[in-house]
Amino acid sequence: GRISHAEAIFGADMIGGARVVRRIVKASEMAKNDIFRAVTNNKGIMNGIDAVLIATMNDWRQAEANAHAYASISGSYTSLTSFTENDDGNIIGKINIPIAVGTVGGTTSTIPKAILSRKILGVENTKEFQSLLAAVGLAQNFAAVRALGDEGIQKGHMGLHSRNLAIAAGAKGEEIDKISELLKKDGKISMTKTKEILELLRKNS
Repeated sequence: GRISHAEAIFGADMIGGARVVRRIVKASEMAKNDIFRAVTNNKGIMNGIDAVLIATMNDWRQAEANAHAYASISGSYTSLTSFTENDDGNIIGKINIPIAVGTVGGTTSTIPKAILSRKILGVENTKEFQSLLAAVGLAQNFAAVRALGDEGIQKGHMGLHSRNLAIAAGAKGEEIDKISELLKKDGKISMTKTKEILELLRKNS
């Protein structure tokens, strides 16, 4: 099958400076050599690609099987993306991935949702569509490794989780941010704790 390739340069100044660049490169090296990191990377890549395939009525299961088989082609399972630092201190991201898609014929050309999705994407032919999917996979993976390199994805998740709990507990407006901050400081993010903090805030206001 055809291997699709996408490449992008991410400027150091746009992504948080040299420290973040080094961390992204390190994470990429680890994903090349550590099967668990590689699996996590490739899962993230396919998260992006599968969403587009589903919207365009293409077979995402086939794409998954192809991608993971290709990730093992060297004899050991590795990441489909690589991030390296260039001479200017910026990141070069690359992805090689086999993606079989149909743009003409079959379900993809008769179902209105699939036709609309393809119109939105603006792809003219299969080759263009495959390149776009590769780019989506690269962008999705870069966002994840950048979050890891910048503040740790965990922190981002904790922030989101604590805000969601605050809202679920009935917090309004400024209370949401205050509760989220206090929960993160405390480190124990639970509904019980959230309700306790909300009660205290309201007593003291």
